[in-house]
Amino acid sequence: MKRADRGFVAGRCRPNTLRAVAFDLKAFFTVAAKDPAEVTTVEVFDFLAGQRGDRSVVRLADRGLGLSAQTIARRLSSVPGLYAYLIARGDTPVQVSPVPRGLLTRRQGGSKRSRMVPLVRVPRTLPGILPPEEVDRLAGALRTHRDRAMVLAMLLAGLRRCEVLGLRFAGVQVAGRRLVVVEGKGGHHRVVPAANRFFGALGACLQAERPATAGTDRVFVVLKGPRRGMPLSAEGLDEILDGARRRAGLEHATCHELRHTCLTRLREAGMALEAVQAQAGHRSIESTRVYLHLANDWLAGQYRRAAALIDADEAAVSEMLAAQEVAAR
Repeated sequence: MKRADRGFVAGRCRPNTLRAVAFDLKAFFTVAAKDPAEVTTVEVFDFLAGQRGDRSVVRLADRGLGLSAQTIARRLSSVPGLYAYLIARGDTPVQVSPVPRGLLTRRQGGSKRSRMVPLVRVPRTLPGILPPEEVDRLAGALRTHRDRAMVLAMLLAGLRRCEVLGLRFAGVQVAGRRLVVVEGKGGHHRVVPAANRFFGALGACLQAERPATAGTDRVFVVLKGPRRGMPLSAEGLDEILDGARRRAGLEHATCHELRHTCLTRLREAGMALEAVQAQAGHRSIESTRVYLHLANDWLAGQYRRAAALIDADEAAVSEMLAAQEVAAR
């Protein structure tokens, strides 16, 4: 990639997005094994078939074999973006993207777009959450105050993994018990409250564990080894969580599940959906609505109220019919 290309992409994407897209494109062109200008739709379908048939992958979510539909769809979505960029440049042989927008169905009427289905069907699934007893087991398996503070940032404040690792001292507002998130998804900033337990663990980490020679304003750093005092990486946090999960005997407890657990519990405790949206950093309220379904009491309460109204209406109708019958006599 030329320097100008790297600068254009880096200016539009967050570092994590850049790495993810680079990995997706590498996966695609490893299978296609052709120059971008020579790739056809046949290679696209070969890629999809290969991804679906990869039985060497074990999914953490359900322990099933093969890549999930979400992963395959995400990998494929990076390819049209590359071709759109190459076409926009106008100085490459690429004239059209080999990736179809979808497949036409036999449905009659409507526009062509409305009669198309995506190449990869992605089922809508509910995010996994941890019950209280598993949360306690995971917390008990953490070995340092730093690790505990990072987990509590996700579990009690709903931060994403990148937001935890991107926390800086200037964004830790101890007096107000708030955190300023400046490295959120899409580069959006927000301020969120955090529980006292998080600040307690963070204080213990800074007092007893953080190297005095650390030359960064990032809150969470490496505690041992040649990278001691340097910012902790995403791979480092994943390794810490994997170890704690094994020691606790849990099959699942990812960073994303900790965040989902936090947001679900907040909704169950009665937090307004708009407030959960602000805490989560969702740009659209539609992304937050999933927590209505995860919060058991919400659905049960809605059902009970609706059932009560139906029962009341039926009782009123029965009384009216009985009155009419008496009057007719």
